[in-house]
Order: sequence, then C-alpha cells, then structure tokens
Amino acid sequence: MPLTEANKEKKKQYNKEYREANKEKIKEYREANKEKMKEYKKDYRENNKDKIKEYKKEYDKHYRENNKEYIKEYNKTETCKKSKRISGWKKSGVISDDYDKLYEMYINVKNCEKCNIELVEGLYGNNKRVLDHCHKTGQFRNILCHTCNIRRG
Repeated sequence: MPLTEANKEKKKQYNKEYREANKEKIKEYREANKEKMKEYKKDYRENNKDKIKEYKKEYDKHYRENNKEYIKEYNKTETCKKSKRISGWKKSGVISDDYDKLYEMYINVKNCEKCNIELVEGLYGNNKRVLDHCHKTGQFRNILCHTCNIRRG
C-alpha cells in the first residue's frame, strides 16, 4: 500500500512521539548493543553509497543556496580566517603543540625574521607573510617573507 502525503505525515508524527516517549529506552538499547549498531551503520553505508552521496550533494546545494549571505559574511571573520590558515598549515605538514599560540605569533610578527622587510597579508607579493617549517619533521622554524622562504629552500 503506497503512502500518501497524509499518511507520511502521520507516520512521521508517530515516530517523533515514540522517540520522545521512549528516549531512555532507546538510549539504553544503543548502549547495550554498541557493536550491533556499529555493524548496522557500516552495512547501511556500504549498501546505500549512491543514495548517501546524492543526499549529501543535494544537502550541500540546498545549504549553500539558503546560506549564501551568511557564508559570505562568515568568510570575512577572524574566526574563519584563523581556521582556514591553521587547516592549511596542517595540510602542508606543519606540526605544533599549540596552533592557537602559533597563529597569534604569526599574526603579530610585522617584519621578516631574516631580512627585516615589512610583511604584508595576502596571497601575492614577495614580502607576503609565510610560515617557514622543516618539510622533513614538520616543525615550525620562522615567520619569513616569501622571498626569504624561497631562498631558504
């Protein structure tokens, strides 16, 4: 028997009420059956890869369309800039015990630690600020201008 829109809404409401009324019971079941739940989720993901991929694609599209202004404004915030900068460092292999402290140092250094030229923020220019690190160990060394970083090799 196919579900009509009215029946779908009734089922949805029933499920919501059931979950609310049996919250503790559901929680206990999940705790008692962690491995079973883990296996179920794994099987579900494996058997529904295409469905999940399509859902994520639609969700991302919908999210971006409905939140364009918010995303645009968020990208201008210091929180976003900091997050993206630290993520970039991690991707390029920089290792640190305290990325927040490293970021604060990076932002507050005004001159190249090698040639003393005034550093600028941005993507272009020979005197843009660069976090120098050892590519073998990933350890931070200095905050340099782009030119000194390239010469260092």
